Parts: sequence; structure tokens; C-alpha cells
Amino acid sequence: MCNHRSPSARADAAHIVAAHPEQGWSLLCDGTLVFDDSGELLPDGRVVAPHRVTTEQLAVAA
Repeated sequence: MCNHRSPSARADAAHIVAAHPEQGWSLLCDGTLVFDDSGELLPDGRVVAPHRVTTEQLAVAA
């Protein structure tokens, strides 16, 4: 396992070592599980809730 911090605490330091897009998750080299809904399960068991964007924050094509 790499010595990176969680995805929430750093900018793209850890990389994907196993991807399962059909199941909606990826395993990073630091042991973090990242889910397609933007949630995370950290190696120490803590959960990072999904941080979804509201429809008002989405760009609209003209």
C-alpha cells in the first residue's frame, strides 16, 4: 500500500489499482475505496459522504 493521504485531503496523489466501473467503485493505492457517487471509504474505516452538485450549480448549454 502506498503512503498517500485520502483523496479528500490531497490532489490526485494516489492512483487507481483496481477499477470496477460496472459496480461503481475503484480501489486506490492508499487503500481508499472511491465510489462513482463521489463517496469514499477510507482505509481506517471512516466514511466520506458523497458531495453531489445541485442542479443550480450545473452548467446549462444554450
